[in-house]
Amino acid sequence: MPFYVDGFVVPVPKKKLDTYLKFARKAAKVWREYGALQCVECVGDDVPVGKQTSFTRAVELKKDEVVVFSWITYKSRADRDRVMKRVMADPRLQMAPEDRPFDAKRMIFGGFKSRVAL
Repeated sequence: MPFYVDGFVVPVPKKKLDTYLKFARKAAKVWREYGALQCVECVGDDVPVGKQTSFTRAVELKKDEVVVFSWITYKSRADRDRVMKRVMADPRLQMAPEDRPFDAKRMIFGGFKSRVAL
């Protein structure tokens, strides 16, 4: 079954990881309420610094941070666009930039069409 995926890589200060995960759980409920199929948050455990490129280099990871890799699945791109519009307007997820438990300027994200899913 094909589906659509939004992927994210974000640096999170280790001292704010619990706050980030609490917010992620809240956000996942909202995303699912509007139609996302699945929301997954993964905290880096074995994320080496590459010689040319890597997750750590891509987000300019600092010593006191950890890489978080996340994805959200949807039925289709059209479904993702509909869900995303509603999520971005939802007051439950509104947060001033200075209150975010991560540096959104270093977040990497993108939408992907699934091609192989086993």
